[in-house]
Amino acid sequence: MDVMAKRASRAKGQGSGKPASSEPEAKAEKKESFLESLSYAASSIVVVLFIMAFNVQAFEIPSSSMEKTLLIGDHVFVDRISFMPEPAWYVLSPKHDVRRGDIIVFFKPGEPDLHLVKRVIGVPGDRIHLKDGVVYLNGAAQNEPYAIHTVGNFDPFRDNFPNVPPADYTPITTDWKLSLPQFVHDGDLVVPPDHYFAMGDNRDLSLDSRYWGLVPRANLVGRPAFIYWSFETPADQAEKTSVSDRVAFAGKVAIHFFDQTRWRRMLRIPR
Repeated sequence: MDVMAKRASRAKGQGSGKPASSEPEAKAEKKESFLESLSYAASSIVVVLFIMAFNVQAFEIPSSSMEKTLLIGDHVFVDRISFMPEPAWYVLSPKHDVRRGDIIVFFKPGEPDLHLVKRVIGVPGDRIHLKDGVVYLNGAAQNEPYAIHTVGNFDPFRDNFPNVPPADYTPITTDWKLSLPQFVHDGDLVVPPDHYFAMGDNRDLSLDSRYWGLVPRANLVGRPAFIYWSFETPADQAEKTSVSDRVAFAGKVAIHFFDQTRWRRMLRIPR
C-alpha cells in the first residue's frame, strides 16, 4: 500500500504540469548597461567614420562655374571610390566607368592640391570642337539642357574652341597653349587614352579644359553623390581668407542658418 501510494503521488505530481525538481526558473533577460550602450554606439560611429573615410569626402562649391547644377555655397558629399579600380568582391559601392555627362571632382592638372568640379564632355577617342558656343561631339551638335551662358559676350577662343588663342590671351595656361596643337586634328580636339575633356555648365565663366587641358584619369577623385547642405554665400567668399572674414561669415551662418539655408536643395543629387 505504501509503495502504491508513493507511485500515485509521483504520477499526480508529473501530471500537474509543474516541474518535479526545485530548480529556479530562467532568469529574465539582462538589461543593457550604460557602458555597454556606450560601447555599441562608439562601435557604430567607428564603422560609419571608416566607411566615410574611404567612400565619401565633403566639399564646398566656391565658384559659379557649375551653375545652375551646383551653386556657390552648396556642400556636397563626394563618392570617392566609384571611379577607382576595385576587386570583384568589393560591394560597398558599385564600380562606375566615367561617361559623357558625368560630373566629376578631380585634381586640377598641374596643381595637385586644387580640387575642381566639372562635367565630362568627351571621353577617350571623342572628337570635340565648339562653334559659337555650341559643343560638337564627333561631328554632331549637342543638346545640353544643363549648359548656361551668363555673360553673353563672344570670345573667339572660348566659343570657337579649339581656336588659336591670341598671343596675349591670359586665361590659358602656358603648358596647355604649347601642347594643345598636338591634340587638334582637322579642327577637332581628339581626346587621348586615359584622359577626359571637362567643362563647367556655366560656359562663359568656367575655366576648364579649354584653358588648362585634359583631365588624366589618375587625377579623378570621385563624383558628387548629393548635396547635404546649401547656404546662400557671396560670390567672393572663397577669396576672403583672413581670420576676421572667416569669423564674420561663421557668425552670419549662426544667425541666418534657418532663413538663408537653401532647404529645397538638401539631399539633391547633382545631374
